[in-house]
Amino acid sequence: MGFKCGWEMVVLVSLLWVSYFAGMAFGGDIVHEDDKAPKHPGCSNNFVLVKVQTYVNNKEDNEYVGVGARFGTPMESKEKHANQTRVTLADPPDLCSTPKNKLSGDVVLVHRGNCKFTTKAMVAESVGASAILIINNRKELYKMVCDSNETNLHINIPAVMLPRDAGERLETYLKRGTPVAVQLYSPDRPLVDTAEVFLWLMAVGTILCASYWSAWSAREESLEYQKLLKDAPDDLPIMEGTGSSGVVDISTTSAVLFALFASCFLMLLYKLMSFWFIELLVVIFSIGGVEGLRNCLVALLSRWFKRAGESFIKLPIVGAVSYLTLVVLPFCIVFAVIWAVYRRISLAWIGQDILGIALIVSVLQIIHVRTLKVGTILLGCTFLYDIFWVFISKVFFHESVMIVVARGDKSGEDGVPMLLKIPRMFDPWGGYSIIGFGDILLPGLLIAFSLRYDWAANKNLRSGYFLWSMVAYGFGLLTTYVALNLMDGHGQPALLYIVPFTLGTIWALGRKRGELRNLWRGEPVRVCPHCIRSKT
Repeated sequence: MGFKCGWEMVVLVSLLWVSYFAGMAFGGDIVHEDDKAPKHPGCSNNFVLVKVQTYVNNKEDNEYVGVGARFGTPMESKEKHANQTRVTLADPPDLCSTPKNKLSGDVVLVHRGNCKFTTKAMVAESVGASAILIINNRKELYKMVCDSNETNLHINIPAVMLPRDAGERLETYLKRGTPVAVQLYSPDRPLVDTAEVFLWLMAVGTILCASYWSAWSAREESLEYQKLLKDAPDDLPIMEGTGSSGVVDISTTSAVLFALFASCFLMLLYKLMSFWFIELLVVIFSIGGVEGLRNCLVALLSRWFKRAGESFIKLPIVGAVSYLTLVVLPFCIVFAVIWAVYRRISLAWIGQDILGIALIVSVLQIIHVRTLKVGTILLGCTFLYDIFWVFISKVFFHESVMIVVARGDKSGEDGVPMLLKIPRMFDPWGGYSIIGFGDILLPGLLIAFSLRYDWAANKNLRSGYFLWSMVAYGFGLLTTYVALNLMDGHGQPALLYIVPFTLGTIWALGRKRGELRNLWRGEPVRVCPHCIRSKT
């Protein structure tokens, strides 16, 4: 079906664990160090994102995103009701004491530090400011809360925190004497994120297609083996698996080592995260995407151009290559190069998703889980991996390592490429809904195993395990997105929800049907007993 050498398997197997570190759903860029801060009268606002539309020299300029404070007046939700107000730079810059300049009716821009957020807001209100913009000292946004002893606060102006780069840009204009004005408002998000709906469909559809391709290939291999047994001379020894075509089986040892390697690679990314490292990941992803897309196109087109798919030419170094591959490969390379060069434009997500889906489908075709035992160990280890690097790593590194890497902090890029993404087209806040490859690949290995098991055991959809494991995966991913929205967009480890649903469903059904031991040991024997000749 393409190259007759094994280097493409090396590429795809390597991409399996290289891409897993981004295995999470992520929805925000707000630091959550103060989630447990108490609410008090006058300090009980919900945290909301705030649009900060700027006007420089009376001309519309950049729009920034800030976050509203727990205290102060609620933000206006309609753009048409939000006033365009002049911005004044605070003096002193931190506004921890009464300013030297007049702020009557202006929005005051201040630095974070040296005193509490509430102190700055009260000082700004006392001198007549209409709102306060606080420049964070980091790229991320930070939730502004009150201390436990601050009760019955009466702050009657809105307070908004800006990320450092946005605040510094506005400060530069003001220091030059350039007039700056802002419009502050916080539009409501839609109740249902359509991007998450399409992302859910993409993830479920990818596993569905990959599982059927894997099961179909396994069935064809079994039929070829049976035919070989039937046609071969009686004295010719035939080993089971002679017809195997480049499938890699995951063992219990490799399942454990996978999580360890993924942890090491995640730490490497965390320590070395930079612009050049992201560029390296783009190259790695492009290579894997080319091989995945080639594999899928050759498999699809060979149904119509069978002779071209089965005719080979021997090339130096590479080895035997089908004529169909020679036609498809240049297109795949050009497609990946165009995506890599223009990946920052608005429609680049389409190319990234095509390459990503092709890569995932190819990996699920080549890599197999043969037993429920291996699937349980693999998903169990990665389940713990997700929990540790998203939540527990905060204890040791003072920040979530997984979230930092997934966001691409310190890289100057919008995150790593090993994920599927869809823009939030009907969300006034824009942005992307994303899911890491690991959240599709790893459950997909178990689900593809369930379909191969069903076909080998001649089970229909209702009496088998594939349908119910697919339903369980869908519910698990849906639960992930519900949790993501309930937790203000804080990144969630999707396997935290997906693994109990999928693995638990297969275990429960196997136990109920009395087939758990067969599932644990592996797929049923696929060779027809009547086709095996007795040995003489």
